[in-house]
Amino acid sequence: MCGFIVGSKNNCATKNPNIIKFCVAQLNKSRAALKSSFQVSREYRKISSRSVSVTKRTLAPPQRRHPRPHTQTPAQRPGAMMSLLGRPDVDAGEVFTNFNQNITSLAVATSGGYSLYSLGSVDSTLDKIYHTKSDELFLIERLFESSLVAIVSQRAPRKLKVCHFKKQSEICNYSYANTILAVKLNRERLIVCLEESLYIHNIQDMKVVHTIRDTPCNPQGLCALSSSSDHCYLAYPGSVTAGEVQIFDAIHLHAKTMIPAHDTPLAALAFSPSGTEIATASERGTVIRVFSSQDGSRLFELRRGLKRCVSIVSLSFSTCADYLVSSSNTETVHIFRLDRSGAETADNHGSKQTTDDWMGYSFFRFLGRTVTSYLPTQVTDVFSQGRAFASVTLPEAGVRRMCAIATIQKQLRLLIASQDGYLYVYSIPAVEGAECQLIKRHDLRLEDHYAMDIKVDSPQTLGLNSGVSIGGAAGVPPSGAGGAGGSGGDAKAAPAAEKPGGSYASAVKGDEPAGPSSSSSA
Repeated sequence: MCGFIVGSKNNCATKNPNIIKFCVAQLNKSRAALKSSFQVSREYRKISSRSVSVTKRTLAPPQRRHPRPHTQTPAQRPGAMMSLLGRPDVDAGEVFTNFNQNITSLAVATSGGYSLYSLGSVDSTLDKIYHTKSDELFLIERLFESSLVAIVSQRAPRKLKVCHFKKQSEICNYSYANTILAVKLNRERLIVCLEESLYIHNIQDMKVVHTIRDTPCNPQGLCALSSSSDHCYLAYPGSVTAGEVQIFDAIHLHAKTMIPAHDTPLAALAFSPSGTEIATASERGTVIRVFSSQDGSRLFELRRGLKRCVSIVSLSFSTCADYLVSSSNTETVHIFRLDRSGAETADNHGSKQTTDDWMGYSFFRFLGRTVTSYLPTQVTDVFSQGRAFASVTLPEAGVRRMCAIATIQKQLRLLIASQDGYLYVYSIPAVEGAECQLIKRHDLRLEDHYAMDIKVDSPQTLGLNSGVSIGGAAGVPPSGAGGAGGSGGDAKAAPAAEKPGGSYASAVKGDEPAGPSSSSSA
C-alpha cells in the first residue's frame, strides 16, 4: 500500500507530507529488521561451524607424534632368501639341508655355497666330499651317489641348473615361467614342481617328456617322487581343501589313482624305498597314514599326538622300510614301527615282550583288538592307531628339521639335519616307548680344511645345450639339440660349448673320477 501511495503521482496522498514520512519510517523499520535477521543468521552459522569442528576434534582418534615405521616381514626384506617355508634361512645364518635318495649323502647349502657330505662314518666323523662357492641356494638335490646335482639359487629362482660336481662344470640349465618350488630326482626322472604345474624330465638326456598343467594351487611345492625305477610314481596334492593325494605313473605318463587320505589339506608326503607305499600327513598333524600307492588301500594309521595340532615338516621311511620318522615344528621327533607281520604274529610273540613294552604302547594295540565291538567308532579308532615306537626331544622348537633312518655300519641310526646348522646322530632303541640315545652332534657350519674346496668360474656344458627356456609349455629345442623336449611351447637353446662324449652318462652313473680342483683350501 505504501508503494502504491508513493508511486502514484496523481494521487492526492503525495501532497501530504505526513503520509510520506510514515511510509519512509515503515520502510526503514523493515530494512532494519531484515538486516538484523541476516546478522543473526550469519552468527548462527559461525557458531554451528565451530561446534561441528569441536565435535570432530573430540571424536577423532589421537594422532601419533612419531608414526610407527613400516615393518617388513623376513620374506619381504631385501636379499632375504626364499625357502619352502617362507623363511630367510641363509639370510638368518641358517642352512638348507637335504638327504639323497638312499640316505648315503647329505647336501648342505649356506650363504657362501654348498657342500656334500658322506654319511658312511657319521658315528664318529662327517666327511666332506665336495664344497663350492656359489650364489645363495635354497634347493639342492643329489642323485644317489652320482656326480649329478640339481640346484636352484636365490638370485635366479626360476632357473634350474644341473651340474657335474666332480668335473666342476654345469651340464645344462632350464628356465621356467614361475618360481621353482621343489626338485625331485631318481634314476629315471627329474621332476620340477611349480605352483600350478609339474615338469617331468628324462634323467638320461634331460628332455621334457610330460607336463602336468593346472594342478591345484601348491604354494609349498609339496610333492614326492619314488626312488625306485620299478615303481616310479609321482605324488602331489589333488585338492586345496581336502587331503587328496594324486598318484601319477612317471614312466608310462598317466594318472594311477587318487587317494582320499585326510579331511584337511596335505602337509607332507613320502614314498617307501620300493615305491609301493606312501605316507601322508595333513595340516592338522595329529594322524599319519600309510597307503598302498598301487590301489590306494590304507595300510597303517599312526597317532602322532592327541593334545595339539602341529605342522609336519618331514616324513621319511627307513631304508629297510620297517620304520617311519616324522618331524614337526615342535621339539619332538617321532619314530613309528611298521609291523607288517599281522595280529597273529603279534599274539604269538606277546609272551616274549618285556614288561615295559607291554605296559607301554603295545597295550593300545591289544585294547583296540579287544574292545572294538563294544565302543563307538571314534573311540576304537584312537585305540587301533599305532603309537610312536620311540621319540627324540630336541632343545628347541620351531626349527625346520629333515629326518632319515638308515643302516650305517650295520647299525640302525636316526639322522636329524637341522636348519640351525647341526646334524644329530641317534641310536634307535630295541624297546618300544624308550628315548633314542644321542651318539654324535656335528656342526655343519664349521669349515673342513681337508675337504675339496672348489670355485667354478666358467661353467661348461657337457654334451647338452644350456640356456633352455621353458615357458607356459614344455620347451622344444631345435632338432638334434639334445635339450628339453616334449610337445608344444617355445624354447631357446644356446649352442653347446663342448661335447666331451659320455660325461653326462658318467655323472648319472657316478663312475667319473673327480677332476683337479681349480682352487683349494689347505
